[in-house]
Amino acid sequence: MEITAQTAKELRLTEEEFELIKQKLGRTPNFTELCCFSAMWSEHCSYKNSIKWLKTLPRDGKKMLVKAGEENAGLMDIGDGYGVVFKIESHNHPSAIEPFQGAATGVGGIHRDIFTMGARPIASLNSLRFGKLTEAKTQHLLAGVVHGIGHYGNCFGVPTVGGEIYFEACYHTNPLVNAMSVGVLKNGETVSATSGNVEGNPVFFVGSATGKDGIGGASFASGDITADSADDLPAVQVGDPFQEKKLLEACLEVIKTNALVGMQDMGAAGIICSTAEMSAKGNAGMRIDLDKVPTRQKNMKSWELLLSESQERMLMVVKKGEEEKVKAVFEKWDLPCSEIGEVTTDGKLQFFMNGILEAELPAEELVLGGGAPQYDREVKEPAYLEINKKFDAATIAVPSNLKNIADQIITIPNIASKRWIYEQYDSMVGTGSASTYAPSDAAVVIAKPTNKGLALTTDCNSRYVYADPYKGAMIAVAEAARNIVCSGGHPLGITNCLNFGNPYNPEVYYQFVHAIKGMGDACRKFDTPVTGGNVSFYNQSPDGAVYPTPTIGMVGVMDSVDAKMTMDFKTAGDIIVLIGSSKEDINSSEYLHKIHGIENSPAPHFDIEEEFVLQKAVSQLISNKLICSAHDISEGGLFVTLIESSFNRNLGVDISTDNSIRKDAYLFGEAQSRVVVSVSDQHLAAVKNVLASMNIPFEKLGIVTNGAITIDGNNWGSISEWKEKYDNAIGNLLAGHDGEQALSVI
Repeated sequence: MEITAQTAKELRLTEEEFELIKQKLGRTPNFTELCCFSAMWSEHCSYKNSIKWLKTLPRDGKKMLVKAGEENAGLMDIGDGYGVVFKIESHNHPSAIEPFQGAATGVGGIHRDIFTMGARPIASLNSLRFGKLTEAKTQHLLAGVVHGIGHYGNCFGVPTVGGEIYFEACYHTNPLVNAMSVGVLKNGETVSATSGNVEGNPVFFVGSATGKDGIGGASFASGDITADSADDLPAVQVGDPFQEKKLLEACLEVIKTNALVGMQDMGAAGIICSTAEMSAKGNAGMRIDLDKVPTRQKNMKSWELLLSESQERMLMVVKKGEEEKVKAVFEKWDLPCSEIGEVTTDGKLQFFMNGILEAELPAEELVLGGGAPQYDREVKEPAYLEINKKFDAATIAVPSNLKNIADQIITIPNIASKRWIYEQYDSMVGTGSASTYAPSDAAVVIAKPTNKGLALTTDCNSRYVYADPYKGAMIAVAEAARNIVCSGGHPLGITNCLNFGNPYNPEVYYQFVHAIKGMGDACRKFDTPVTGGNVSFYNQSPDGAVYPTPTIGMVGVMDSVDAKMTMDFKTAGDIIVLIGSSKEDINSSEYLHKIHGIENSPAPHFDIEEEFVLQKAVSQLISNKLICSAHDISEGGLFVTLIESSFNRNLGVDISTDNSIRKDAYLFGEAQSRVVVSVSDQHLAAVKNVLASMNIPFEKLGIVTNGAITIDGNNWGSISEWKEKYDNAIGNLLAGHDGEQALSVI
């Protein structure tokens, strides 16, 4: 068949890119070769529209053990000779089409990124976005995604310990499914994703047999979701968590044989990606016999074998003469293990099928940072930002019945308990969780075999980023750090999952560029380098783009898990102190958006210097054991923070508000850089001294009570009444809109 620019276009390559491919090859590619370029030069694999800006992020730090982007995941030193490996990635497009498998394989893929480096995964988190929960489509997607995450994680044996979930209309067609995995390894025992540069070293394919599922997945993820996207259903992978569990144990066992040169999981773009990336890193090439790849479907073509994204597969380069050690391990675990080729030193990838050369490609020209084109798209400030600036809170009357507003606030799905969701996840498997019975702002797990604690969180309020991309992205980093600090940890570094619309839209690209700038500035301030992550563009449908959603996955460390701080009030009579300054601010709050229906307003108050000093103070109060609890103020404002701190021990509060600030802003505003702590009477003076010495504003709100909620002398009911509303809001909403029916089809 004749290969033309039209062929390239059908494979989602531009005419200019087709000409560049011909230039690099010195000839016209055949169909198989063009398919390889289509996958490797897709946005999903090449980051061609984002790499220039990603390079501006802070990517170095004294605790980093590998350079950002150098390996499959980030690796940072936690002391005592151990490191933490972590990464977050998206599986948005597959989850929009087939929510169960899309989410499940997203979890499986991110865990492989961790154990391919030699670390055992110990914790999983997620960040999810859906449309309005009252809609049948949202219920279907939610049920499928949650079941997929729970099924894979529970069967694989890694606890899901934390996450976040939001419901906004803009995610109706494009749900966001971001999965994060965290593992621990001994420093110096890392496995690199390299081929090495020794001629003749054998290349092994290990894990599940290859099928036609997932073919073209990388390209599929690099286009908008349309009404015809369901026709791309073969692009959604199918996962087997039990097979991955065996693969995990086999890979960790093989590492101990000292027979490995390098190892790479087969994720996006399958064999072509793993062979290209390993070869480019080793400054080498490979000769591969595709007919030796184990398959579960007959007569697969060469391009299908190269692009298949079948799950639970690894590519390994083994030291020549050590082959039998590797084969013995995989035979023990009853997993396919085939020698499919060898390392060459000419930098070329040669793929044969039954002795016939099907494709010959330069490895370096295929990979991220190699020969793939890099673009800097047009930027245009979104018109809606001017509308945001014109919002005047004075046009919103303060409601006369604030208790009625509070009743509505705590049943908003973005605020209400996510119990209906997290109860479907196993949070205790592996016995490493330290958060189950005493909740903290971040999940806390034990970094076995040490007694160190890891504080883990995923954070991003995308409404803030929509309101102000620069400030909103800074807030996402700051809130993640604040959650780590309030849990007793010290922030180490971040991994990010950057979810945006179509980069060819100048207003979308403006959101992306300014979010990157804000994230970079915040990470530099908190000394939390970006260890790696994922860019997911094209989260856009004919209805428009999703909110810009730069999800932050952050890891913190504590010298001992016993240093953990929890959010729950401990004893009636303890004093409640607000650290930070209350503001006359209802901007971008759930109160303003969901109760008053205001779509456009600025981002809430945020000052990074205030935030930095506040976090230092809270950390000092915790390390000096001066406070009993700490919980930051976020969605829903002060009132939600207070009742969430009351739930665990069925306590209550008796507080007075500040008459100089409008009551709705005081109770429900979401101005940043504020933390609520409880203090015993004997430590109050010491707490005040610490805060005064650092020039941090604070106010005594009131006291912890035995269960009544009292605001300005008015009885707002018992904590049990509020807890029932908070805990059951999502379940009741689903039951009232056939949500149980949505579950029954899973």
